[in-house]
Amino acid sequence: MSIPSVDLADFLSGDPKRKEAFVQDLGKAYEEVGFVGVKNHGLTDELIEDLYKYVQQFFSLPLEQKKEYEIVGMAGQRGYTSFGKEHAKGSDAPDLKEFFQYGQIARENFSEELYPENVRIAEVPAFNNTFDDAYRAFERSGTALLQAIALYLGLDENYFDQYVYNGNSILRAIHYPPITSEPKSAIRAEQHEDINLITLLIGASADGLEILTKQEEWIPVTSVPEQIVVNVGDMLQRLTNNKLRSTTHRVVNPKREVWHTSRFSIPFFLHPKSSMSLKCLESCIDEDHPKAYEDATAGEYLDERLREIGLKK
Repeated sequence: MSIPSVDLADFLSGDPKRKEAFVQDLGKAYEEVGFVGVKNHGLTDELIEDLYKYVQQFFSLPLEQKKEYEIVGMAGQRGYTSFGKEHAKGSDAPDLKEFFQYGQIARENFSEELYPENVRIAEVPAFNNTFDDAYRAFERSGTALLQAIALYLGLDENYFDQYVYNGNSILRAIHYPPITSEPKSAIRAEQHEDINLITLLIGASADGLEILTKQEEWIPVTSVPEQIVVNVGDMLQRLTNNKLRSTTHRVVNPKREVWHTSRFSIPFFLHPKSSMSLKCLESCIDEDHPKAYEDATAGEYLDERLREIGLKK
């Protein structure tokens, strides 16, 4: 499927017409599809290449070494999470993946709860600095995209800025190991929706991502090399009272001839601060669209979802 594509350079151009066209194209794509390809996203080819290189080096370490970076009681929010620990909401079958999560390093003027320290990988010295650089690049791009979304919703352009600056965003590196025996299911990661506001995804190292269309059809999505894929998450769906819908997606197993290969994927889950209210926007509520969700903060909702997917007890 060819998902809609936008050019972030249009939004940042200073040209009012290009900016407005970007806002409308992005908003329409999110209302109709939920996924969009973004060109000129701010991550250099060199940075992306380094990310994948160091991620592959980490996951190639022996399991005993990787497990040294698995932090008990952290609900997978920092460091390593071993194979089969996470499952989709509503599913008992574990996803066939292991992953590593890297979080916010809060900057000045931050009075909320302290974020846990990031886990430093001794065996891959450049790992953390590269993740630092990628985290900030994703954060800048994500903030710009949320500014466009705010305008599309009739809000002040900088509505989201105060919430995502020092927000609880997560950079996740995922490894789907080679398939070594006949799998019980064709699914590597069961169908799910993301928890956060928006997700920014660098093109994975192999095919497998599929999205569920409004016609209830599973369609494979392959990203173009110079684009990242950005989708709506549940927090934005709640805030907009389903005007912008979180898109259901999954990862399926590859063809048998490439079972022996790994799949790597690096999404950035853009979260706000825990204190942000996800109360449905009044402008998104009317007779035809009554309020669909109870009021909750981003922190309360995240806690609920981490329990539902098995990362928190």
